Amino acid sequence: MERFFGGCDIGSTYTKCVILDEAGKMVANVTKRSRINPVLSAQDALDEAVAQVEGLESPKELAYLIGTGYGRNKVPFADENISEISCHAMGVHVTDPNVKAIIDIGGQDVKGIAIDSDGTVLNFAMNDKCAAGTGRFYESMARAFEMSLEEFSGLSLSAKNVIPITSQCAVFAESEVISLVGEGKPMDEIAAGIQLSVAKRCFVMAKKAGVVDSVTLTGGCAKNEGLKRAIEKVLKIKVVDLQTDPQLMGALGAAEYARQKGMKNPAV
Repeated sequence: MERFFGGCDIGSTYTKCVILDEAGKMVANVTKRSRINPVLSAQDALDEAVAQVEGLESPKELAYLIGTGYGRNKVPFADENISEISCHAMGVHVTDPNVKAIIDIGGQDVKGIAIDSDGTVLNFAMNDKCAAGTGRFYESMARAFEMSLEEFSGLSLSAKNVIPITSQCAVFAESEVISLVGEGKPMDEIAAGIQLSVAKRCFVMAKKAGVVDSVTLTGGCAKNEGLKRAIEKVLKIKVVDLQTDPQLMGALGAAEYARQKGMKNPAV
């Protein structure tokens, strides 16, 4: 009977779940908006993921399950939990072993992570003192522009110039942006200033972590094309696109750790 291994990443904004088979192939994945209660967030994502796998009836039937992310201690039926930094590193490693560095932009923090040759963390740096540059920050910016996140993500690409955003605080930055919009400044140029401001924060985290020649982005903000371009400009290094959804990297890494542990112990 084939066994399956799960990873559940409870983030502050989204909860992700990945299920792998014994060969490491992804057989299910789910991304859902997180609820206030992290246990319910995990339960919902796990139930949806399990429903995608023929032969699985319940998360209890997973051979091994690892929780990660902001709410990693709240994953029902989890055999253990592992930090999201380690899980993002492993998720990127199994997706593309050539990538040795990550900038992970979560709902509440920004991380720079250097990956060792076996997928473990070589070094990392994290900014969790301010929401500026995080997923929450981008959501508030999109609201200020009266746009969806997807629309905002591409807005800066058409900008001929950049209007700098000087505020380092998320609250003050939002006020500054609202004032600029109210003054009738070109919206694409304001958006370019926002992307540049976030890219500079990412630059600091990347340099602290020891990022050198190329990097990939993980988390929901990895889908932000304007940010990707700004990071390439500021860091002057290539941003590698992953073939798997970058928002799933934490859950994928957790599932891969679960698979490795489960395969070492056939009795699991």
